[in-house]
Amino acid sequence: MNGSYFEGTVFRHTGSRYMVKSKAMRTLVGCVVRGKLRLRETTTTNPVAIGDIVDCDMINNSEGIITAVHPRRNYIIRRAANLSHEAHIIAANVDCAYLIVTISHPRNAWAFIDRFLVTCEAYNVPVKLIINKVDLYGEAENEEKERFLEIYTQAGYAVMEVSAKTGFQVDGLRRDVCGKFCLFSGASGVGKSSLINALDPALTLRTGALSKAHQKGMHTTTFYEALELASGGAIVDSPGIKGFGLIEVNKKELYHFFPELFRMAAHCKFNPCTHTHEPQCAVRQAVNDGRISPERYDSYFKMFQTSDGKYR
Repeated sequence: MNGSYFEGTVFRHTGSRYMVKSKAMRTLVGCVVRGKLRLRETTTTNPVAIGDIVDCDMINNSEGIITAVHPRRNYIIRRAANLSHEAHIIAANVDCAYLIVTISHPRNAWAFIDRFLVTCEAYNVPVKLIINKVDLYGEAENEEKERFLEIYTQAGYAVMEVSAKTGFQVDGLRRDVCGKFCLFSGASGVGKSSLINALDPALTLRTGALSKAHQKGMHTTTFYEALELASGGAIVDSPGIKGFGLIEVNKKELYHFFPELFRMAAHCKFNPCTHTHEPQCAVRQAVNDGRISPERYDSYFKMFQTSDGKYR
């Protein structure tokens, strides 16, 4: 096999090493990135991402070199931690991103949810919302859950309710991910690893408890990896995200990535319209009429209020 070429999909990334699944042989091969590829001009911290289709050359019977990355049909990107001008690609060529959220245990910030959704819209990634831990919710939390369902279904998103602990609606989620290359993402502690274990118990991912002091999750997944499911398909399990910074979203086009705002924008009197102050703005009128939730409009307004042409 020395010197032979193969095409594959990146399934795991740890440090400078990648595990690539050969398209022809359906086996995983440990690979490194060719120097020229690694040093090419890029604004991302990772020139190769999970889900990338890559060309590789074998250097011996068990190792290869990634020589090229095929064009991506989509990807999920976020601002890199502590780096104002660099970004990290979480996953590429995603059939569907599932954002796992919890109403409590821990409580999720809705602004984080909206930034994730905007990114999916901007980079052409189909996205669904999953409310986990529904077995833990009392009366107040169920009322907030119902409001969450109302807001996001009105916006046009599919929302599923599940419990990794009791198995509630896990079968439905298993059918939904079957045959897809998916991303499971969310804040630390929302139960991503537990939910993946419920979908395929053979995976036995490590899970962690919430911090009792702050009711926040503690990281258990420390690297990005695509996990194949016995029922078909693969899930990218990503480390819990504390914040989600938007990259390369022009503020004048921001409303395009709020589906419910975009649907109403065609009826505004003025074009262009920022939907923040203009008279006879159909978007703001829809908020007043209850056709767009004030929570989502508030997220849009805060994202729009930035000092430069891009929201970062």
